[in-house]
Amino acid sequence: QVQLVESGGGVVQPGDSLKLSCAASGNTFSNNGGTMGWFRQVPGKEREFVAAIRWPGVSTHYADAVKGRFTISRDSAKNTMTLQMNNLKPEDTAVYYCTAHNSRVILSALRFGRSYHYWGQGVQVSVSS
Repeated sequence: QVQLVESGGGVVQPGDSLKLSCAASGNTFSNNGGTMGWFRQVPGKEREFVAAIRWPGVSTHYADAVKGRFTISRDSAKNTMTLQMNNLKPEDTAVYYCTAHNSRVILSALRFGRSYHYWGQGVQVSVSS
């Protein structure tokens, strides 16, 4: 079993930066065949894919809406994943969820929440002037 704990949410102004972190505990992830990522959800809307990172052969993937502004990374030794969010916009306001799966999710399935087995509780990110 794996538990995911998110941190780093808050209220910021447009153009500001924010860093979200997700710490994994329980069973350790292998550096071979794993996936971690972030989704976000606004009330009344479907859960939206944000970013994911896969290994081995570390590969990162981003939704078009955040490409060039957000960066996903992982510290394998600490089982920690980070989402660096720059130039935040009001439309980035959402609850952000950390997610993980103990295999390398195929590329075509990364955008579907059902592809991931473990989920964090979510953290609020609010971008407003």
